Amino acid sequence: MTATEQNIDKRLIPILEKVSDPEIPVLSIMDMGVVRSAVIINNKVKVEITPTYSGCPAMDVIGDDIKAALHVAGYSAEVDLILFPAWTTDWITSRGRKALEDYGIAAPLESEADKAVLLDGKKLVKCTNCGSKNTRLVSQFGSTACKAQFQCEDCHEPFDYFKCLK
Repeated sequence: MTATEQNIDKRLIPILEKVSDPEIPVLSIMDMGVVRSAVIINNKVKVEITPTYSGCPAMDVIGDDIKAALHVAGYSAEVDLILFPAWTTDWITSRGRKALEDYGIAAPLESEADKAVLLDGKKLVKCTNCGSKNTRLVSQFGSTACKAQFQCEDCHEPFDYFKCLK
């Protein structure tokens, strides 16, 4: 979905693009796709965000960071949490996927490939260090619950894989 499809006022996009995901600081909340809408009504901004998963501890920080960024830009803001529709990794932008890879986190695969990797041991996740797909699952959980820990069998480097969520 593009920002206009999500009902995001164009004037707010540059401000929201500067708000980072606190768990993955190379990603903006726009690249993560958590901003569902952002509208200006009488110089007050109403922002709706969707958590990446139920109970995500970063959402309070994201809400506070949004309010702070909008305050600096001269707006007061209200941030509401929207649970439906549930966030999906499909909402991560292509720029966000590249930023993940550059940061050392393999971007999520599509749903069926994700299951084959996590449940059947298929070698589909590309090493973020050397690019090899000769990788193996080390743990279903990485540095956060939404990631799995992998290791490359060629360069032996460990890395996180961002699990597909649909």
